[in-house]
Amino acid sequence: MSKQIEVYILSGFLGSGKTTLLTQMLEQEQKNGRKVAVVMNELGKVSIDSDAVPDSLPLAELFDGCICCTIQEKLESTMQGLLMDKELDAVYIETTGAAHPIEVLDTVLSPIFADRFSSARIITLLDVLRWKEKDGLSIQVKQLIREQVRHADMLILNKTDLLSESEVASILYEIQSLSPYAKTILTSFAKIPEDSWRQVKKLEKENHQAAHLNDKLHLKTFVHRFTSSIDLDQFEDWLRSLPDNVYRIKGYLSFHHTSSIYLFQYSYGTPLYLKEPVKVPLNFVLIGENLDIETLSSQLNELEQTKS
Repeated sequence: MSKQIEVYILSGFLGSGKTTLLTQMLEQEQKNGRKVAVVMNELGKVSIDSDAVPDSLPLAELFDGCICCTIQEKLESTMQGLLMDKELDAVYIETTGAAHPIEVLDTVLSPIFADRFSSARIITLLDVLRWKEKDGLSIQVKQLIREQVRHADMLILNKTDLLSESEVASILYEIQSLSPYAKTILTSFAKIPEDSWRQVKKLEKENHQAAHLNDKLHLKTFVHRFTSSIDLDQFEDWLRSLPDNVYRIKGYLSFHHTSSIYLFQYSYGTPLYLKEPVKVPLNFVLIGENLDIETLSSQLNELEQTKS
């Protein structure tokens, strides 16, 4: 009988830090000489985060839908394909921020895989800044985040360095009332102790609410491809003007007066620029609820028309 493969489902709302966490996990797995594969899901038609996965690791990317509902069958066939590699020690599934973890878990627990996967563990990242301001979120988003927390085997409260100790303590109390048995870790930059996630016990799952929650969220993904560099100051003015229903932006940008390309990440009003060592297409992905795509497209086109 083939050995059983560990499965880790990385859950958490848009911008919580899942890719940062995954990168650290994969570095540790490679350091330990273990063979792992990665499944990454994007709501849109292009991938930005796949660059975080080392070229030496098997990577399956699922686009244009959420693996917890609209493309669940693709996840099942992808997992079947990974099982052909009998040497794998673990599979890491990075879900979209809109995914309900139990829907993903249901696929992993398919009878087809019963003898090949060990108990899958759900690892949920929570952006404490977003939780602090949860009263300003839509009912659907609040429900999804609570569900992601409630069904976690391991909870990572991320970005705690951005709040006071008393604020973190208050959030921790609220979270532990939702998920009292999950292993909980407080982090900055999703930094967790080595191998801590592999020691987490699988918890019994309660019945979950609102399957296919993605449909009720009215999430949209918009992809813009820049063909030229833009002005940094005007771009940041545009960022400050964005409505609250833009939850996540990620993509590649080139600015006037520099030949460099930057990986851009934006979550909950916080931008991050990282210089890229290689040339890549300037794809720019926005994710949000009830996006006005026509207006956003017009604004981004205007940015490109500004001369250096």
